[in-house]
Amino acid sequence: MQSEQSEETDPILLRREEIRKKANLGQRIGYSAFGLAIVGFFIGLFTSFSSGLAGFVIAMLIIGSVILAIAIQVGYAIRGAERHEEDAIAMRRRRK
Repeated sequence: MQSEQSEETDPILLRREEIRKKANLGQRIGYSAFGLAIVGFFIGLFTSFSSGLAGFVIAMLIIGSVILAIAIQVGYAIRGAERHEEDAIAMRRRRK
């Protein structure tokens, strides 16, 4: 019971969860930008590619790539921190 309370009030765990939510949002935004780029591409493919539509597709690909790269990297960092913490806890238990 005490460990549950400490996890709820631990500022590091709270901050980690906040960052995880932002990383998940970033991934959704990044993948959505790729989806919009694909939709824009097929609209241009079946109608006529204007320079504005081509610019939109390129912009969505760039925006999606930048946001998604950062979000994926942060997500991996969060998971790595959790794994490291779990390993440290397991090592302490083995020493006892």
